[in-house]
Amino acid sequence: MSKENVRLSPPLLWGILLPVMVLLLSACSTAAPVLRGTGDLGVLIERADGRVKIVDTSARAVLAQVEGLGDLSHASVVFSRDARYAYVFGRDGGLSKVDLLTARIVRRVMQAGNAIGGAISQDGRIVVAQNYTPGGIKAFDAETLELVADVPASYGSDGQRSKVVGLADLPGNRFVYSLFDADEIRVTDLSDPAHPTTQRFPAGHQPYDALVTPDGRYYIAGLFGEDGLAMLDLWRPQQGVRKILAGYGKGDAPLPVYKMPHLRGWAIAGGRAYLPAIGRHEVLVVDTTSWQEVGRIAVKSQPVFVMARPDGREVWVNFAFPENGWVQVIDTLSQNVVDTLQPGRAILHMEFAPRGEVVWLSSRDDNRVFIYDTASHKPVHSFAAASPSGIFFTSRAARTGF
Repeated sequence: MSKENVRLSPPLLWGILLPVMVLLLSACSTAAPVLRGTGDLGVLIERADGRVKIVDTSARAVLAQVEGLGDLSHASVVFSRDARYAYVFGRDGGLSKVDLLTARIVRRVMQAGNAIGGAISQDGRIVVAQNYTPGGIKAFDAETLELVADVPASYGSDGQRSKVVGLADLPGNRFVYSLFDADEIRVTDLSDPAHPTTQRFPAGHQPYDALVTPDGRYYIAGLFGEDGLAMLDLWRPQQGVRKILAGYGKGDAPLPVYKMPHLRGWAIAGGRAYLPAIGRHEVLVVDTTSWQEVGRIAVKSQPVFVMARPDGREVWVNFAFPENGWVQVIDTLSQNVVDTLQPGRAILHMEFAPRGEVVWLSSRDDNRVFIYDTASHKPVHSFAAASPSGIFFTSRAARTGF
């Protein structure tokens, strides 16, 4: 038998090689995202469609969208410390890990029946969800989303569980949060997730949301059930909770509350905290050294978000229904309202660019996102989005309490 080499004719050879080459190139194109940074990316919630848009804050453009995220009413987002992944907390208890570069869901778990947001640990290894039903917090491995700790918000002699609100991360992989039904603030140490430990503090009646100061020292919870706020010094927790702004609405009949105000560390600017007064058309101003009230600023309606521009020079305020199409700007030097804007219908959220040159505003009823120049207070761009609500930029990844 001869040992002649077998030679394939060119057409037959290409018929074999070409499909292999196409397959390899296709695999490469789906596996390798475009080489770029993530520091100027963000996520926009399209609540009605269970979808997020991935946005570029430099180009002021939508890069991609990700579907299948469930009920996103009141959704919130935190970011991995490398700012590549967004952890999306849905109202239905869904927790989704979204890759901003490949625009796909990496992991998704249903962790509760009714959830209200979350936080990420100082070292970026643990993601924590705060839940209404069942009340408590749950901690997950940030890489795999495997459950690593379940801390129920039990109270009373019969083991009732409270809604959890106002969750924030603290140094040392600790988390602070409030129990709306139990009138408590709790601090849970998850530095050893297998053995979490929790401290409990009486807070006042019905804490509804909270903030932690940017240095992680003070935790301040707004109280729905009484005039005033509860403050815990986390450097000296043994001193317990102190009431601040007690009786700020004393003598006045409270107005109906159409939407709960939101609190976050964005309210701190120039040594003062700017806080929405619940049921009142006022922003309360507090000195962050003495924690005494130093002023009140009358605004158009009941404030929802009171957010300082990153440089602290201005504070932007949006409002509850029926005045939710308005935004007002407060000058932090004069403590006066210096501009009143009407960007669109139902302005649900605002997010400043990392250095504050523009602010993005979601207009739910106009199905648009508007971008305003913060020097001129004029619109500079807008784009379509379906019932947009929360806007979250990756610059939050490096901030405590976000």
